[in-house]
Amino acid sequence: MTAKGYWIPHIDVTNPEGYKAYMAATPPAHEKYRGHALVRGGTSEVVEGRCRARNVLREFPDYATALACYRSPEYQRAKPLRLSHSACDFVIVEGYDGPQPQSSGPLPATAARKGYWIAHGDVSDPEGYKAYVAANAKAFARFGARFLVRGGTQAVVEGSARSRTVVLEFPSYRAALDCYRSDDYQAAAALRQGKAVYDLIIIEGHDDAQS
Repeated sequence: MTAKGYWIPHIDVTNPEGYKAYMAATPPAHEKYRGHALVRGGTSEVVEGRCRARNVLREFPDYATALACYRSPEYQRAKPLRLSHSACDFVIVEGYDGPQPQSSGPLPATAARKGYWIAHGDVSDPEGYKAYVAANAKAFARFGARFLVRGGTQAVVEGSARSRTVVLEFPSYRAALDCYRSDDYQAAAALRQGKAVYDLIIIEGHDDAQS
């Protein structure tokens, strides 16, 4: 199975009325390149570091298609319509198609809108960081997490971002929050202190996969 590709723009909108023209101009590019929104604004909580106010996660068939959509004439015609109305850090990243956390117990109920962790990190001690990677699997399995992105190839096409991106999908926003706050995850997170720095937002998904 081919790994998906993702757009992850983090946006501060300074002129909501002016920004609407950009929103209206983007569907032709998204439709042509088969990109659909998993997150589009939505209730959120920044649990580590910092993040802009509006966050979007858009899934494409693969990384090459995600890049092609951004570079396409259709999207490049829309892009100028937001530049004077917002500030943006925009990452395009390769998805993950490897093994997923496996749970032997009951999982949280699936809601109409899923929940997501979107994390950008800089790892300063790769060897020391491995203990965290091994330890976080217990919490992720317990709360039904699935990796969409796990440190794949990325292009920062606007603004800035940390060097490593991770995206996890949960059955609901509540499950995503509960996982982060759980004793299991906090014990794992302690293992990365001094070894990595993350900007981590937990956000509610978008329930219209065609937008």
